[in-house]
Amino acid sequence: MKRFARLEQILRMDLHEDASEIHRLSTAYEFPWDYTRALELALYRTYAVPSIGRLLAETAELTDRAQKRYDDTSLLLDAIVEHGFDSEQGRTAVRRINQMHHRYDISNDDMRYVLCTFVVTPRRWIDAYGWRRLSGHEVVAATVHYRTLGRRLGIKDVPDSYEAFEECLDAYEDAHFAWDPSARRVSDATLDLMGSWYPRPLAPLLRTATLSLLDDSLLRAFRYRPPGAATRALVRRAVRTRGRVVRLLPPRRQPHFARQNREIKGYPNGYQLNELGTWPVPGTGGCPVPHGSGQSAV
Repeated sequence: MKRFARLEQILRMDLHEDASEIHRLSTAYEFPWDYTRALELALYRTYAVPSIGRLLAETAELTDRAQKRYDDTSLLLDAIVEHGFDSEQGRTAVRRINQMHHRYDISNDDMRYVLCTFVVTPRRWIDAYGWRRLSGHEVVAATVHYRTLGRRLGIKDVPDSYEAFEECLDAYEDAHFAWDPSARRVSDATLDLMGSWYPRPLAPLLRTATLSLLDDSLLRAFRYRPPGAATRALVRRAVRTRGRVVRLLPPRRQPHFARQNREIKGYPNGYQLNELGTWPVPGTGGCPVPHGSGQSAV
């Protein structure tokens, strides 16, 4: 199989009728590692919006139960990609995501922003670090895929093109990225989680490497001291080099889905999609955080 054979297959497919299949081929065959990293970064970006970061801290989902939160989010989104929106697994995943989010006072603007990160961050990551840039077909297919997800999550005023998603994301971050001590705790807990996936002595190096991949707006929002210019350049060059090496390898013949990632550690004996995620706390009216606070969560 030639290195670009799957891209040629993608380019022959219908952009709208086959959008989710194109997206599946792109994520599971062409860029599984890159999509994992990019979606990690996408969700991480949302913490820098104080209305999101504060409530995540209050629910303790990403401070006390970071691994479970990471696993459940990855597995629910992955089920939709692997099986499709209209499959039993896809419907179950969408239902669970809706059940969780409806427990909170979530603004439509925050939900739309999170959706924007799923569309924009992977393209920016892959264009910078992947073994090739995303094709126009893949960009449009990802946009259609997440527009469909947005509709099924009841999000209003979902952007209608990649360019509109990108404009929405940049404008929202410009207006809302800000310092918040609770959001910083969520960020620190996430960095600690990522470090826990590797031998303990490597944790400080991995933290520095992760900070080196963050843009200045995120570093300012969380008040992290930026790594030195030489360190940032070295880390980014190393990730780009990985992409160049992958380009020389034979194409992937078997799909790799997020559920197969080594970072998923909470379900060694398997899992049921309808049991993933958070559940109502007795005596709270279904929401573990007081309503009327004007805060939102994802």
